[in-house]
Formats: sequence, C-alpha cells, structure tokens
Amino acid sequence: MKNILITLNFSENDQRLLDQGYELAKAFKAKLWLMHIAAPNPDFVGYEVGPQYIRDSRASKLRHEHQLLQEYAAAMQIEGVEADGLLIQGATTEMILEESKKLKVDLIIAGYQEHDFIYKALMGNVSSQLIKQSKIPVLIVPLH
Repeated sequence: MKNILITLNFSENDQRLLDQGYELAKAFKAKLWLMHIAAPNPDFVGYEVGPQYIRDSRASKLRHEHQLLQEYAAAMQIEGVEADGLLIQGATTEMILEESKKLKVDLIIAGYQEHDFIYKALMGNVSSQLIKQSKIPVLIVPLH
C-alpha cells in the first residue's frame, strides 16, 4: 500500500479520519492524500455567479479550506508521514473516484454518519455511493 486517500468535510469528526489514516500510513509507509470536495461553482450547475461580493466570499471560503488542508498535511509530515492536501470542486463521489485513479490510490478512507430521511433524499450518502461504485478498497469509519 503506497497511497491512501482520506476524504474530509471539515467537521468535528475529521480528526477520527485523520487518526485512522495516520495509523495506516505509518504502518505501511504510505503517502496520505487529504481531500476535500468543495461544491462546484454556481455556473457549473447552471446558475449565474452573481454579484462580486458572492464571488469574493466563495473565493475566501476556498482559500480557507485549502489552508486547512495544508495545515493538516503539515501536521502529518511533522509526525513522519508524507502527506498532501487536495481541494477539488465538483460532484463528491465522482471526484473522489476520478482523483483516486489519477493518484493511484490503494485505499480510500471515508466517514459515515447517520442522517435523517430528508438529508439522505436531498444530499445522498457519499459513503454508500463509494462502496457501490469504487473498484478501490474503501474503509468506512463510523462518526458518531
């Protein structure tokens, strides 16, 4: 195992995923890829971008998310694990699978948290989609 991908959503549960990835990367001397999938640009999904303050706000949020990924990666490197952060925009499951192939990932680590029916109907469940669609092994970490 040479490359491990951790999917992050910047929640309070990210540390569990990072800890799990760290342990596996350390044991296998693997590289960690820390990935966050940001929502696609509004024009990508058929809406106009809107006023400048909306674009500025979006850009600021993306810079902040990128900085967090870099901080997580730097912390892993201090602990002796090679790590890089990736901030990608697009459809979550598709982007995880696409990037996993590009990076030659051997394992995808994702979290699972139970949601109500309305959330599932509107947002779907990335963990379930990954399990169904991935040809790469997926480790699901329960997040309660």
